[in-house]
Amino acid sequence: MRATDGNQDYPFAVTNTAAALLDGAGTIVAWTPAAEALLERRSADVCGRPARELLADAGSWEALLARGGEGGEAGWEGRAAVRHGSGGELEIGFRVVPLNDGTRGTPGRFLVLGAPVELVARWRQDHAFTHELFLQGRVGLAVFDADLRLLRTNTHLLPYTGVPVDLTGRRLADFLWAEDARVIDDRLREVLRSGNPLIGFNATARTLDDSRGGRVVTIQAFRLQEPDARPMGVAAVFTDVTDHERSRGRLDLLYRATGALGGSLSVLRTVEDLVAILAPAFGDCAAVDLAETVLTGGEPAADGHPVPPLIRMAVAGAAADVLRTGTARFTTPLGAGVPGPPAAREGRGELATGLGARSAGTGDDAAPQWATAVPDAHSAMTAPLSARGIGFGRITLWRTGDAPPLDEDDLVLLEEIAARAAVAVDNARRYTKERRTAVGLQRSLLPPATSETPALEAAGLYLPADADSGVGGDWFDVIPLSSARVALVVGDVAGHGLHATAMMGRLRSAVRAMADLELEPEELLAHVDDMVLQVAAEAESDDAEDGDAGTLLRGGPAGATCLYAVYDPITRRCVMASAGHPPPAVVGPDGTVEYVELSPGPPLGVGGWPFEPVERDLPPGSVLALYTDGLIERGAGDIDEGMRDLADRLLRADVLGRPLRQARHDIVEGLPPGRLRDDVTLLLARTRVVDDGSVATWLLDADPAVVGDARHLVLDQLTAWDLDELAFSTELIVSELVTNSIRHAGGQVRLRLIRADTLTCEVSDSSNTQPRMRRARSHEEGGRGLYIVAQLSHRWGSRYTVGGKTVWSEQNLPPA
Repeated sequence: MRATDGNQDYPFAVTNTAAALLDGAGTIVAWTPAAEALLERRSADVCGRPARELLADAGSWEALLARGGEGGEAGWEGRAAVRHGSGGELEIGFRVVPLNDGTRGTPGRFLVLGAPVELVARWRQDHAFTHELFLQGRVGLAVFDADLRLLRTNTHLLPYTGVPVDLTGRRLADFLWAEDARVIDDRLREVLRSGNPLIGFNATARTLDDSRGGRVVTIQAFRLQEPDARPMGVAAVFTDVTDHERSRGRLDLLYRATGALGGSLSVLRTVEDLVAILAPAFGDCAAVDLAETVLTGGEPAADGHPVPPLIRMAVAGAAADVLRTGTARFTTPLGAGVPGPPAAREGRGELATGLGARSAGTGDDAAPQWATAVPDAHSAMTAPLSARGIGFGRITLWRTGDAPPLDEDDLVLLEEIAARAAVAVDNARRYTKERRTAVGLQRSLLPPATSETPALEAAGLYLPADADSGVGGDWFDVIPLSSARVALVVGDVAGHGLHATAMMGRLRSAVRAMADLELEPEELLAHVDDMVLQVAAEAESDDAEDGDAGTLLRGGPAGATCLYAVYDPITRRCVMASAGHPPPAVVGPDGTVEYVELSPGPPLGVGGWPFEPVERDLPPGSVLALYTDGLIERGAGDIDEGMRDLADRLLRADVLGRPLRQARHDIVEGLPPGRLRDDVTLLLARTRVVDDGSVATWLLDADPAVVGDARHLVLDQLTAWDLDELAFSTELIVSELVTNSIRHAGGQVRLRLIRADTLTCEVSDSSNTQPRMRRARSHEEGGRGLYIVAQLSHRWGSRYTVGGKTVWSEQNLPPA
């Protein structure tokens, strides 16, 4: 028997009630539409039939009648299982109301109201909750009508002097200060208007009869609504938190000031955070003046002579504009306002009160010049920032208006804060000096952030762990190789600071030097591994002689990791090898992200272990993402979770459709919610291809007669490419290289021309002997071929291949 619609909670409400009318014999004589909807039984089907037929257990009818006898004329309630029109059963809660027809004795009819048992139980719970809530004595509970008049309160609403006993029909302004009542009414009215609950709002409550400072209350409020959703009022809970607020206020200033001083290693940020804490919590205005040399990491003279000029670095409070105007670079003695240089060196401050009645000047009763910087101030105090006997500046506070004047206890607290601030400024100054050195070194070692080659578009990014750790040992590199190929490198040196940066520079130089030899990735890593072992051995030897325990690569295997990959835009193949480094991610042109299955060798510095290469074909437009472990090892999650997160970030950043120099920032956006636990380095590379029309390959027999044919083939190809300007030099280069291969190597020779950003000429043969340019004497007929090649080329070289070697030459293309 459906009780109500969704806007009414009372299960036995009159409107739209599920009800049945029974005569004295238990026969149904009337059936409401709501009852039809609840049991899915029409009125015509049930009227005139015994009510017991609706029970799931007809035998329980007598038990229900017996309970009716116990209820008497007041009626009774209960629960019963009834038959539903669908064939199932429905548990309902019901109430039977006897109807008196004016005669004494047994009622002639009964009104039965019904509702689902869940709805009845919920209504009873709500009723019990409301009843108990108004009996609570630890909080004040109030119900306001739509005009914010009190309808109902408990006995503990506001147990202060001046609160009337009977509050029904009153407004807050009838017994609270107008200002306090207006603040609370505005918040309650906003709750009534918007329906958004008010949570944790602190307000001051002062009664009209209470001359003290009043009490601080926390207010929680929510809107009450009519069944048709019209606002009917507001319910509010008032909790007295005065004692708690006062206790917290006594500790909060020192705690926040100390926290602000330890939150940054920037001198400017440190003093800005400090004055933001002090004003207006401690004073209405606050300012910090520092010696100019501190800003660049320098140190003022310990004896204070000559007195360094002070610069006003940070201001806060109501008179901030007054303090800034005309004082951006004012100079004043470091101990100004402090009685004598000895007191300044001891960290003692000075207090000035009654400023409104004192004139500015030099008389005995004159106000100090530093104290009159804020015209409306009635009291001020200043304390020097001094650590290790060195003065770095000063901090000054002013109070104005109705605020109580500063006293000696306030000065003692300011001196304590100034002493801590001086240490923080000194630490930040030292860090600034070291960081400037480290950043300058790092910038000279890292490559440009973006690069463009015929093989790929690349964009790199480096984020240090945090300001405290400083510059780390992560690096990336993009190294152009011969034949339009390019090498991608990413590495991670353990630790932070100058030692890690220096080691990073050595490793990057070593990798570049090995890359110039065009070694295979696994061979290159093996050579760099040997170099790291030598560096570690040298560091240990130096430590043994100097007694310094801080070795550069202490721990060996944790020294550095590295991933080296070579991409060929002609074959579209990428060969890579890893020394303990995480695998790169590949974003395919179809939008899929997968990680290359590498067999990573040990980190650099272990020695004796081989590195295994892995080959991977990359379709044009693929994006290769190389990174360090700081990007995937964040927080408490495992590395697999970090790799899944990186894959999602790559797709969200749209690395396939946007310039990589833009996408790289989106990938690391929001990292991390707190400080980075480790350096983050990311290198993105979008692959390109050199089309078949820009490559020409010929196989030549080992016959000197084919040299002339080779020249004709090359000249015809250059004409087809509209590169006739390079015909003469290319003809000579091809002639010399092909002649050398036929003469010294034997076997078939492969000649290849590549047109990319340069014109590359390659000659490959089966010999493993590298060519060596020498200076031919005047009487010798040969020995000048490679010299001619070197003179005509932008650069030239040779590399080993699986079947022998390749000698190559590059020439710059003529302007378009």
